[in-house]
Amino acid sequence: MPRHRTPRSAPAAVAIAVAVAVTAAAPLLAGCDDAGGLESAGPTPTATGPVRLWPELPEISAPPVDYGENRTEHIEGVKVPGGDVHAVDPVAVVQADMAAHPGRVSEPDGPEGPEGLDGLDGQTARQIRECGTRPQQCPVLKPYYRDLTGDGKDELIVGITMPRQQTAILVYTPERGGLTRIMSDTEAIVGVELAGRDLVLRAVSAGIPGYEYRTVWSWDGQQRAMLPERDEIIHARPPGTAPQPSADAR
Repeated sequence: MPRHRTPRSAPAAVAIAVAVAVTAAAPLLAGCDDAGGLESAGPTPTATGPVRLWPELPEISAPPVDYGENRTEHIEGVKVPGGDVHAVDPVAVVQADMAAHPGRVSEPDGPEGPEGLDGLDGQTARQIRECGTRPQQCPVLKPYYRDLTGDGKDELIVGITMPRQQTAILVYTPERGGLTRIMSDTEAIVGVELAGRDLVLRAVSAGIPGYEYRTVWSWDGQQRAMLPERDEIIHARPPGTAPQPSADAR
């Protein structure tokens, strides 16, 4: 049977409805004192924002020190057919890169040279030039390949062992039929990892026993270079320990 609504304009109907609502709510309010009801969690702590220290410090007007993180260089004399870095000889790439700066090789115990292959010591430079005749002494490590720029093509990742337990890490990208070096870093490397499109370097921490530096290098499309996006000091992992996933990867 269809239901017929009572006209809401009648004053008596409104009064009855209010009385019913109050009566029905009374048991609910009384039930708040029963077990399982809502209880106060106590006063909410006051949120404190960051406090700026030394606000009177002047604004920076001098340019920052150039560490060469975004310094790139096109490698002359290296052809990459079809933009496939798998087709090039990594040793020949390093030799061509080194040949671009023949007068900037430092001595083994001398100060580090400029960023890039310019900073190679004399012993390592000589061994690289002799890789063809003395392959057992060639310091160029096995290459790895990964699309680090996100353009669908692999980059060439090269490692070079050097004296004093130093390792140079170089990354080359195919560009305009050749190669461009988009990353160069030399550290006392204890581990190198690939995480997605990031290159993660773990290096010895100078002066802090039991810790190591962990630097995440990522492609920056605006600078057209691999840049150190995150740099942190972490507890050193025992040899052979698998890396722990980062918080944003879980």
